[in-house]
Amino acid sequence: MKKLITLALLLMATVTFAQNKNAKATLEVDGVCGMCKTRIEKAAIKTKGVKSALWSVETHQLNLIFNDEKTSVETIVKNITAAGHDTKDLKATDEAYAKVHPCCKYRDDVVKEDHKKS
Repeated sequence: MKKLITLALLLMATVTFAQNKNAKATLEVDGVCGMCKTRIEKAAIKTKGVKSALWSVETHQLNLIFNDEKTSVETIVKNITAAGHDTKDLKATDEAYAKVHPCCKYRDDVVKEDHKKS
């Protein structure tokens, strides 16, 4: 009986350690301005389980803290692309991209150059 209880406790400890309530990830997300920053962070935060999302206009890096019991990086990426922003691994649909503000058209070289000047 003691062996059974010990085995059960060991199994529960293993399962507990496998779940990370404060998982961290960094994603590359395309965007050019403060409005993009707001849209990207909002798309990530609205994902159930995401605790923090901070995107840098300069580096295009999105730093995340999330509960991997409730969500995954793949789910977060899908929400970001649905908001119209490309990631390194998944591109936004043309329909989603068309909905972003004209100054946020990060695929347009002229828009990117305009943002570099300001």
